[in-house]
Amino acid sequence: MQTVAYIKEEEFDSIITADSGVVVFDFTASWCGPCKMVAPMMDKLAQEFEGTVKVAKVDLDQSKTLAKRLGIRSIPAVMIYKDGNLMETIVGVSPYEKFSDAVKTLL
Repeated sequence: MQTVAYIKEEEFDSIITADSGVVVFDFTASWCGPCKMVAPMMDKLAQEFEGTVKVAKVDLDQSKTLAKRLGIRSIPAVMIYKDGNLMETIVGVSPYEKFSDAVKTLL
């Protein structure tokens, strides 16, 4: 199974555009235990919706400015955008279905 790739802070704004469709960002950090529990769910999400949804990870230790701008105070935080607009934020560890259902409602 493929693993979701990390993006750099500078790439964020170019990924969520007015015609970007559904984009899922997993805001994480290497030292975060709960983030390690969410990671395989993001890989599964990327595989399930391959070709229709983009899934990316953001390491908050290297993206502090972006975290502040987006108001992220605790991780893991999964933010789901559609065509450049934030549609849902899921903070903490949740069942896989919560992530997949959130994506399905936006497709």
